[in-house]
Amino acid sequence: MAVSWEAASVLPSTIATTDYHTGGEPFRIVADPPVRVEGSTVAERRARAIEDSSVQALRAVLCSEPRGHADMYGGFLVPPDDDRADLGVLFWHKDGFSTACGHGTIALGVWAVETGRVSGPETGSVDVVIDVPSGRVTARVHREDERVVAVDFVNVPSWVVARDVPVSTSRGDVSVTVAFGGAIYATLPAADLGLSVAPEHLADLIGLGREIKWALNDAPVAVHPTDPRLNGIYGTIWFDDLGDSDGWVHQRNVTVFADGEVDRSPCGSGTCARLAVLAAAGRLPEGTRLRHDSIVGSTFTGTVLERLDHDGRPAVVPQVTGMAYRTGEHTFSIDPHDPLVPGFVLR
Repeated sequence: MAVSWEAASVLPSTIATTDYHTGGEPFRIVADPPVRVEGSTVAERRARAIEDSSVQALRAVLCSEPRGHADMYGGFLVPPDDDRADLGVLFWHKDGFSTACGHGTIALGVWAVETGRVSGPETGSVDVVIDVPSGRVTARVHREDERVVAVDFVNVPSWVVARDVPVSTSRGDVSVTVAFGGAIYATLPAADLGLSVAPEHLADLIGLGREIKWALNDAPVAVHPTDPRLNGIYGTIWFDDLGDSDGWVHQRNVTVFADGEVDRSPCGSGTCARLAVLAAAGRLPEGTRLRHDSIVGSTFTGTVLERLDHDGRPAVVPQVTGMAYRTGEHTFSIDPHDPLVPGFVLR
């Protein structure tokens, strides 16, 4: 959605954020959004935000240059759906509002405990329950001597949507597996197109990832079975298979999401989609975990907590473990005479 100057001109003079990174991927937290986001549930607020030019202007100013960049990511805190959750969040990026975000959930868990929003033990664990557009998730925060040391992201049920889905690309034809992990992903080995998950191949991975996403975005495999607000291919997950040993499956991945954004982390919701695929393929028997590396060398650990029948289809409840670190606190200024508000993306 394009943001008009009129919408941007009603932005407040300052916007306060707290920034984290999870496995190298940024997450900019706006605890008190200065623009009201209407709706009775988080899913409804996301739908309203997409159509609200003022909320879009707030998103755009925080993830566009010169205050952000083409791969910026963040979230607006909103009320949870009910009092059984600690908070709600609307996830955003340069192209709009996403339905799920594992790395953001991990960062919010750390933030909630570090700020005292949720009380945690000096040593032990506490659950931070968060309502996101795709459902209710948990950030299980682990502490040692008053320091957060790890967070388990427990996601909504995840499943394989379809296997062997043909896609034509500018580099050749491929078959992808489509899976849901809070968002819908197309996944395939990078080697299928003569690539690997490495920085020197990133430009090709981005371009081809965009081709695959848009080729499937309106296809039947991109339709959520019960909630049309979750329709669409969110991203393409490229992976390298690094082998199985001693109770581990080891893979490296990069997720190209939205319209060409690159996840620096191993991608939380994308890891959940990969867990669903690996479980369906029989590669995650009891006690086996996934070591999921990113293109920058950071790592998430994934495991299946439960296997269940979800609305008539086999699914898993996935858990992804990682850690987030605070990188700064910001008070961004908005000059009403600045002709470049809300900003631009030069890529």
